Order: sequence, then structure tokens, then C-alpha cells
Amino acid sequence: MELGISMFGDNHYDTNGNVLPVGMRLKELVEEIKLMDELGLDFYGLGEHHRPDYAVSTPEIILAAAASVTKQIKLGSAVTVLSSADPVRVYQQYATIDQLSNGRAEITAGRGSFIESFPLYGFNLNDYDALFDEKLDLLVRINQNERITWKGDFRAALNDQEILPRAVNNQLKLWVAVGGTPESVLRAATHGLPVVFAIIGGNPAQFKPLFEYYKKAYQHFKHDMKQFETGVHMHCFFGTDSKQTADMYYPLYAAQMDRVGRSRGWPPYQRQQYDYGRGRDGALFIGDASETIDKILYMQEMFGITRFSAHMDVGGPSHTSLMKSIEIFGTQIAPKVRAALKK
Repeated sequence: MELGISMFGDNHYDTNGNVLPVGMRLKELVEEIKLMDELGLDFYGLGEHHRPDYAVSTPEIILAAAASVTKQIKLGSAVTVLSSADPVRVYQQYATIDQLSNGRAEITAGRGSFIESFPLYGFNLNDYDALFDEKLDLLVRINQNERITWKGDFRAALNDQEILPRAVNNQLKLWVAVGGTPESVLRAATHGLPVVFAIIGGNPAQFKPLFEYYKKAYQHFKHDMKQFETGVHMHCFFGTDSKQTADMYYPLYAAQMDRVGRSRGWPPYQRQQYDYGRGRDGALFIGDASETIDKILYMQEMFGITRFSAHMDVGGPSHTSLMKSIEIFGTQIAPKVRAALKK
């Protein structure tokens, strides 16, 4: 099982709730990725957002910068909002990162849980599903073929067009991010693409039917089961003392949940939700190494996942505390999880 970290580049805030300089956060991200690489973590994913609470709207640029200071870690999106992007440009950007990093780039494509990019780039939200269907199909075709002849409803046609540069091995690793709908699962299975499930609340066991549906659909379309992969993306934060870590992190986490919730009509985030999420049947991995190891192994036993993504910067915790959390994940959690899975 691959063990890695994802982030959205959540901004830091001062005591008055004002956003601290974005440039500082971007430089910190590169330093954090460098540490992950030095610790031997398998992958890093960076999200795309177009909101004031996030510093990153173009993850490709940060990943390109990270390619120059890392040696082994895979570098990808988490996610690329493909519905409001141009698949040709997406492939070119990540193929360039792939060339810079000697074959370490990958793409995780999603419809996007936030909608700001749609009006920003001139797309109609009424086409939300159709846009993703068409653009995922085109991205898959580009990934498989250097020259493309293609016609769709939302983009200019391509007539024997050469798509350059190509990835190191001509193809990039493509994942599909799934929030919890059977339609998304079926879409990924149709193309034979691996899926990563974003499980950020409730009881993760509720996702078992979706995992099973994906496997059945994958087999139905006669894809090679040797290539079958699934992952989970779950909110995480680590410290040396479980209670102290949880108490320190709660105000930051709750503040971000409320920033998002205000635009979606959610009630204020409560400590009771947080504490439940940290329990065995919850979706939060916030605490010390020992309990996290047990919980990751529980997720692997429940779902048979091949990738665990620890999403680590919700609410903009300080760079110092993030570096410590990354260190704990890389030196205490990952080695013991790997050792347990080899038994």
C-alpha cells in the first residue's frame, strides 16, 4: 500500500482572522514536499481551488517547483478540476512535470466539490456532469495517443493533432476522485482508472458498497485486475500526544469547516463531531502515531486499499506543526504500517 500526503494549500490566518501572505504559504509547501521526499513517503497530491481560504489555484506550478528539489516522491494533483479545464493543456502541464521529475507525475481528476472555477472559466453549471464525462474521455485518449482526432460538445474539435510534450513513458498515471456517488464510480470503472474515495466525515464503513460496486464494474468491463487500485483521502494531523494534538488542532479545523459550511448552509461545526470522527468508526485521523497506525490498518482491512492519502493542512495549521506532523507520519507511522502489511 502506498502512503502519502495531500494538501489544498490552506492559508494561514492571524489572530484577527486576516489571511497571511500567500507567497509565504507557497514557499512552505515546497519545503514540506521536500521533507516528505526525504522521509521516503510515496506520493504527494495538491488541490486546485479558487477561493480566498486557499493559496493554490494552479497546483502544476507548485509541483514543478517541487520536482526540482525532490528525487523519489510521486507528484500529482488532488484534484485537477477537469470539468472546467482543457484536457489538452492538463496533459501538457503534467507531462512537463513528468519530464522535469524523471517520470514521477500523475493526475487525479475530479468534478470539483467547489464550483468557483465554472463561472471563472466560462462554463455552465448545468453541464456539470456532461463536462466531466467528455473531458475525462478526451484526457484518457490523449494519454493513450500522441496524435488525436476527436470531436465533442464543449471544446473545439481536434483533427490529427499532435499533443506534446509526452510523458516520460508516454502515459501518465491517471486517478479519478470520487466523493460518494455511484455514477462517479461507474465512470472510473468504464475507463479502467483507479479511484480515490474522499472520506471526510461520518463512518467510513458507509463507503463499502461503493468499493464493491467499483470492483464489480471494473470486472464487468474486463479490465486487468492486476491493475486494480483504490485509495482513500482522509483528514489527518499528527502529534506526540493524542489529546494535546486534538485540542490544539480543533479550533483551526472547526474554523475551516465553518468557512466552507457558511457557503453551503451547514450548521456550525461542533466538538462532538470532531471527537466522534477521531474514534475508531470516524473518518478523522487526528492524534498520535499509535492510534493512527491501528486506524490505517483498519481501513486497509475494511476496503483493501492500495493507497492511503493523509490530507494534512485543513484550516492552515502552522508550518512548524505541519513539518512535525509530516515527520511523525514518515518516521513513526509509515514504517510500522508497511511492516504490518508485510506480515
